[in-house]
Amino acid sequence: MRDHNERLVLSLVRQHGSLAKSDIARMTGLSAQTVSVIMRELEDDRLLVRQAPLRGRIGQPSIPMALNPEGAFFIGLKIGRRSAELVLIDFLGNVRSMLQHSYRYPAPRETVEFALTGMTRMRGELTQAQDKRIAGLGIAMPFELWNWADTAGAPREIMDEWRHRDIRSDIQAQCDFPVYLQNDATSA
Repeated sequence: MRDHNERLVLSLVRQHGSLAKSDIARMTGLSAQTVSVIMRELEDDRLLVRQAPLRGRIGQPSIPMALNPEGAFFIGLKIGRRSAELVLIDFLGNVRSMLQHSYRYPAPRETVEFALTGMTRMRGELTQAQDKRIAGLGIAMPFELWNWADTAGAPREIMDEWRHRDIRSDIQAQCDFPVYLQNDATSA
């Protein structure tokens, strides 16, 4: 239940930009104490940051909390028919780095090399603290890519390598964070 409530709080803060504990308690129906505990934990985890106090109301000033852009980082890899794109985003969804690799057709070995080399380059631009906050890599690629030989204008034997290759596992073996694979239509 705690994880659910944490996700709920993070979603509300993301949607509204910043919120005070009292606003979150009112919006969720959670007790003020529960919200206070959740917000403190999220702040301790550096997922939330305090904003300037809002004065002018009766009682203590309200302190809105916002998502910390440095709270988490995510990497995305999109494999397409003519190019692959690698992107690093922060917790607010801002693009921090983006690389693109164009090709005549997607070959598994070259695609994995691009992803690994690109991630090394992107991670080299981060501080050690930021690098430790990479939460995962999501890969989006077309369903049954090996059947796209004619569409991609690629040799069948090269495209057929996709049928027998587990690109998620290949990349996961080189990463210290989770790697997820999704059909590109589903991930969109």
